[in-house]
Amino acid sequence: MKNIVYIAALFFVTSIFAQEPEALFENATQAYNDGNYEKAIENYEQILSQDKISTALYFNLANAHYKLNHVAPSIYYYEKALQLNPNDEDIKNNLSFAENMKIDAIEEVPKTGLAKMINNLISTYNFNCWAWLTIIFSIGFIALFLVYYFSVQTRKKRLFFSLSLVSIILCILSFIFAFQQYNLQQNNQFAIIFTEEIAVQTEPNNRAEKSFLLHEGTKVAVLEDFSGFVKIELSDGTQGWVKEEALKKL
Repeated sequence: MKNIVYIAALFFVTSIFAQEPEALFENATQAYNDGNYEKAIENYEQILSQDKISTALYFNLANAHYKLNHVAPSIYYYEKALQLNPNDEDIKNNLSFAENMKIDAIEEVPKTGLAKMINNLISTYNFNCWAWLTIIFSIGFIALFLVYYFSVQTRKKRLFFSLSLVSIILCILSFIFAFQQYNLQQNNQFAIIFTEEIAVQTEPNNRAEKSFLLHEGTKVAVLEDFSGFVKIELSDGTQGWVKEEALKKL
């Protein structure tokens, strides 16, 4: 477990947060360093209550919960941090440690080689990053095409024409990936089980048959909501219904 607190992120936070959230962040970080994790959590959550978010905030909050062996909150906030920064190795590493505290060990349905490769590629960046790459490649295409168009030498015209083709292809791919990532974010809702133990039911009512048990910290996909119940799907494809208060959506 890496005891990393994003001290350097204070400069980033300073530029975003108002004076009060900045002071809270500093106090929380100091409390964390002093081993007062309850106080750190209290201050971090005050910042969240003001609708201020950042990778550093979620990461530090998850670390504080992890130190107190809070299974579900630590996993939840590591996942929130990953949503903002999918490629952060420190977050991934600490999340794996937090997941070791879970009781449920659910195997993921294996994907085919090509589907897995494409999914991993799309997941490399979030929607905003892919959108910016689309803009950058489109500008690059225009610039390179103009150089090609006004070039006199045949060799240069071939070079810049080829580069412009590469740019437009990358632009199209980035746009497709941005669109796919957006759809994933909109259509694939996930949640973390927060109840220590919850029975998963076959139907969304209190009289329904109980299929199996889940425990805190388990990540599930949210399929639909109905009358205080949520239909969930596990990574192995198993589905069922749980009460809405048993989980917290990411």
